[in-house]
Amino acid sequence: MRGSFYTIVAGLSVLFMVLLCAGCLSTEVGDTRYDNRSVRISISHAGDPVDVHIQVTVFRITGMTQEQYTIVSAPATLVNGENLVSVPVELGPGSYKLFVYVLRDGDRKTAVIRDIVV
Repeated sequence: MRGSFYTIVAGLSVLFMVLLCAGCLSTEVGDTRYDNRSVRISISHAGDPVDVHIQVTVFRITGMTQEQYTIVSAPATLVNGENLVSVPVELGPGSYKLFVYVLRDGDRKTAVIRDIVV
């Protein structure tokens, strides 16, 4: 009987942790493009509105090398569904690698790497 009790408690603990962490994966970064002096980022969010910071680390690609070009950020409020966030930055013609981070309360919630050509 005692073993069954511990099995049930362990099962409920695992279920609780899965439910607790399910909200951690509720924000996804989609398409990223450069338009009108801004990096425009599509972000899908499932849940209540949340205030975040979007940070973009830009690397310029030249031949077979990449060099950090700049780091820019902008505040955003994500609502349930699709969001389009613009982060102002001046980019000249060329190839770039963008490291896009969604930060909330100083913690990284989502991160992706995107390649763009301007």
